[in-house]
Amino acid sequence: MTGSPGYFKEKTIVITGAASGIGQAAAQIFAREGANVLCADLNEEGAVRAADEVNEGGGRGLAARVDVTSREEAGDMIRRAKSEFGGVDFLFNSAGSALRRSEFLDIDDDLWEKTFDLNVKGVFYCMQAAIPEMLEAGKGVIVNMASMAHRRGGPGTSVHYASAKGAVQTMTLGVGREFADRGIRCMSISPGPIDTPFQDISSPELLQSMRDAIPMGRFGRPEEIGEMVLFLCSDACEYLTADTVYVNGGGGWR
Repeated sequence: MTGSPGYFKEKTIVITGAASGIGQAAAQIFAREGANVLCADLNEEGAVRAADEVNEGGGRGLAARVDVTSREEAGDMIRRAKSEFGGVDFLFNSAGSALRRSEFLDIDDDLWEKTFDLNVKGVFYCMQAAIPEMLEAGKGVIVNMASMAHRRGGPGTSVHYASAKGAVQTMTLGVGREFADRGIRCMSISPGPIDTPFQDISSPELLQSMRDAIPMGRFGRPEEIGEMVLFLCSDACEYLTADTVYVNGGGGWR
């Protein structure tokens, strides 16, 4: 528990990418605290499963099939959360992927554009949809999924992804500062490697090299990032905005 006991009870969070990995873990953690959780994902079956887990875990879950690369669907998602739960207190933009590994010279237009559509446009559209509701309420917290990749550049495997996450970090800084005097906090989390389906695109050799570079000797667990999302949304750190939090086991800097 962080901040005031019962702080999250009946408050509402919208989570994109909720069908698996970090998004799913965050949904379960907010359910534990009694929150309303709209579980959004392009994978409708996975979103329904995540919402069911929320309902079983002590919160109120709602599933929505959402393509975050569509401005219209991002807006519908926020409107549905407001209609069902009365408002949107928190937004966790967890949806994202490198799509595939690639050396820099092999990155084609399709990979570059799809990577930015998902990781950058998706965050942009969801924030633009949620912020007016938060302004109306006079408060709100947005947490975006960045990555240690924006510090390393993704040489040899994922410059496209690192560039997109760099854009997310810059956008988070701008939004956090623009709305800081209007009750809205906006932050990002920059994880090192986390044990999620995201890593399915990596070869065993690449996974081992990433693990070798982490002083703790292991990948992070999705729930460790989910608990950080809970902390950032809580009233325990109300002076924190327009910044990123690194969660990486001491690694990811080389």
